[in-house]
Amino acid sequence: MSLVTTPASKLGTCATCSSTRITEITMTLTDGSSVDFVSCHACENKTWKQDGVDLDITTVLGKAKKHKVAA
Repeated sequence: MSLVTTPASKLGTCATCSSTRITEITMTLTDGSSVDFVSCHACENKTWKQDGVDLDITTVLGKAKKHKVAA
């Protein structure tokens, strides 16, 4: 059995604890903006960035909110 590994120098790290045990995904929110989400498996910190700038959860939720269309 072969295991594919990434060199430690190329792994992303948690901004809080520096762990490399993270999940990173890029997602498109409801408003059409693209954000990068990072979740740390070691300290459970979660961050969102847009164009390298940190976003707080309130901003992310606002961008992800579905807006009702008036009938």
